[in-house]
Amino acid sequence: MSDTMLAQAPSATPGDARVQDDAPPQQIVQARAFAPASVGNIGVGFDLLGHTIDGPRDIATVRRIDAPEVRIRAISGDVPGVGELPLEAARNTAGQALLSLREALGLAHGFELSLEKGIALGSGLGGSAASCVAALVAANALLDVPLTRDALYAHALDGESVSSGSRHGDNVAPMLLGGIVMATHDRMIALPVPEGLHAVVVHPAQVLETRRARAVLAEPYPLDIVVRQSAHLALFLTGLQRSDVGMLREGLRDLLVEPRRAPLIPGFAEARRAALAGGAIGASISGAGPSTFAWFESRVAAEAAAPAMRDAFVDAGFAAHAYVSPVAGPRADVIATDRG
Repeated sequence: MSDTMLAQAPSATPGDARVQDDAPPQQIVQARAFAPASVGNIGVGFDLLGHTIDGPRDIATVRRIDAPEVRIRAISGDVPGVGELPLEAARNTAGQALLSLREALGLAHGFELSLEKGIALGSGLGGSAASCVAALVAANALLDVPLTRDALYAHALDGESVSSGSRHGDNVAPMLLGGIVMATHDRMIALPVPEGLHAVVVHPAQVLETRRARAVLAEPYPLDIVVRQSAHLALFLTGLQRSDVGMLREGLRDLLVEPRRAPLIPGFAEARRAALAGGAIGASISGAGPSTFAWFESRVAAEAAAPAMRDAFVDAGFAAHAYVSPVAGPRADVIATDRG
C-alpha cells in the first residue's frame, strides 16, 4: 500500500478502551531512490575530492524479499550499452553494494533491485557509483533501523570497486552527502561551498572506461611535480574554507592526471580553453573523463560559457550536452516508498 493511501482507522465509540493511534506502522517493503551525477577528483584532488551536480541521475527501486539473497530484476535506461550491464549481483556495482550491506548486518531477508540508468556509461560522471548509492539509499529505507549516511559509505565503496577495481570514494561520498566532499578510505568530510559557485559540465558522446583512464597513470611522477600538486591542493582547500576565489583559481590546476588523460579525450583542450576564456575559475577532466567541468563565480557566467565549451567537442566531431549546476549539488535521496 502506498504511503499516500493508508486506511483511516475507525472512530472509537463511547466506552471503547482501544487507543487508535497505537497501532504499529506497516513495514516499508519497497523504496525508490535516486543518486545524482558527480564530478570526481575536481581536478586537483585525485581519488579524494568530488561534488555532485543537478543533472542526470540514476534511479533504483529496491524491494524487500523473503529469500536471503540479492537479485537484479532489470536494468533499463536510454543510455548506450545499458543492455550489456551484468544482472549477476556480485558483478554489478549496485548488486555488490547490497550484498555488502546484507552480509555486514546479518539480514535474514534479501533485496530485489531494478535500475534505471540516466547517467551515460563511461562518461566520467560517476554512473557506476550512482547506481550503487541509489540502491543503498533505497535499501536503507527498508531496514527496521536505517543506517546513517556515514555507515553506508563502506558498502558504497564495496560496490564502486566492482567497476573501478579500487576503493575510492570521490564519487560515492558526495552522492551520499551532497555538495563538495573529501573522501578518504574510511570517512567522508563535507566541505564548505562559497556562495554562488556554479559548474558547467560537458559530456561529449565519447566513452572512456575507468580502467583504461587509470592505466595511463601507472608511470611514477617526478617529486617536484608532486610537491607542486600538493601546493595546489592546499590552496584549493584553503580557498573553500575562506571563500577566497583567488586561492581557488590558483589551486584548481591539475599537474598529475590531466596531462596524461587529455590526449585520450578529443576536444578536451579546446573545451578547457573556451572555459578559461569565458572567465572560469578553473577547468579540468570530470572523473576519468571524457566529461569536462569548469567552475564559475555565478550561474550567469556559467550559462554564458557553456555553449563555447560544448561547441569545442562538436567541432571535434562529437555530439555533446552541457549541464549548468550549482557546485553545491544535491545528495541521493528516497523518492517514494510503499508499505505492505
